[in-house]
Amino acid sequence: MDYNYLKSLHIIFVVTWFAGLFYIVRLFVYYAETAQKPEPEKAILQRQFALMQKRLWYGITWPSAVLTLILGFSVVYTLNLHLTWPAWLLWKLGFVTGLFAYHLYCHRIFKQHQRGEIRQSSTALRIWNEVATLFLVSIVFLVVLKNGLSATWGVLGFIGLSVLLMVAIMVYKKLRKA
Repeated sequence: MDYNYLKSLHIIFVVTWFAGLFYIVRLFVYYAETAQKPEPEKAILQRQFALMQKRLWYGITWPSAVLTLILGFSVVYTLNLHLTWPAWLLWKLGFVTGLFAYHLYCHRIFKQHQRGEIRQSSTALRIWNEVATLFLVSIVFLVVLKNGLSATWGVLGFIGLSVLLMVAIMVYKKLRKA
């Protein structure tokens, strides 16, 4: 298959994977917030959110993750990058490994919700929702800039954005309570 088709498909499935990750955690937040609702509203909402989670997770997010990985390695091998493994690509693979660990932890939360368990607060899940953003920013900068300095700035930007997001979440939580 032509490199441009592989790269295009890889980017498409990266987008759908991230869309699934962003939305699934929002659904986790909504599901966790149902714990405060009276019956029968609580049961109705939990059933609906669990169904939405299941359709999103198995219909979009998991298939997109798998196809992203397959197509990504296809691009690497098509360009023969596996012969030299440039530094930017190693950094990217490190962040992608972290993103996949994030995905697997989301799967754990998903399974808890499918069993009717709520172990994380909606605030903790809101914070968790921002982690995918940090991976996205880091990976995009590494791929676009493709040099060692960009990797350093990517990591520093990752840390800086993390701090900024945590402050924003705390401010939002206080405003929400007011």
